[in-house]
Amino acid sequence: MKKAVFPGSFDPITIGHVDIITRSMNVFEEIIIAVGDNKNKRYMFPKEKRVEFVKQTFVNFDTIKIESYDGLTVDFCKKNNTDFLIRGIRNLADFEFEKSIALTNREMTDVDTVFFLTSPEKSFISSSIVRDLIRNNGDYKLFIPEGITF
Repeated sequence: MKKAVFPGSFDPITIGHVDIITRSMNVFEEIIIAVGDNKNKRYMFPKEKRVEFVKQTFVNFDTIKIESYDGLTVDFCKKNNTDFLIRGIRNLADFEFEKSIALTNREMTDVDTVFFLTSPEKSFISSSIVRDLIRNNGDYKLFIPEGITF
């Protein structure tokens, strides 16, 4: 069975994340959405709430599991017997950043990274933009999955 981990902070989950995850379901039989923390980021929502948002989004998907984790993503992959990471790429800057991490992960372990290009109509969406809209009373609901409320 081919399974993969899609790691992220999901602060909050966006329709861009959903796009990558649903498209990756055509490649992998099981996907673990791993909600983690980046020690260099300050979060709008606590990890428990971010996990709840993701679970709410994928409640009807049997092939998707949602877990939280701490530490290195590759250690989480190994703990879950997963040899693939999924990453979404919106632009060249994303690619350069993700490429370095993917090469490091590959050097340290047998975990390979599979890149999915975002759909063009969603390529501008980021959690940072959504957080800014939330803080400034903008219409953030255009960019998050239906049913998520803050």
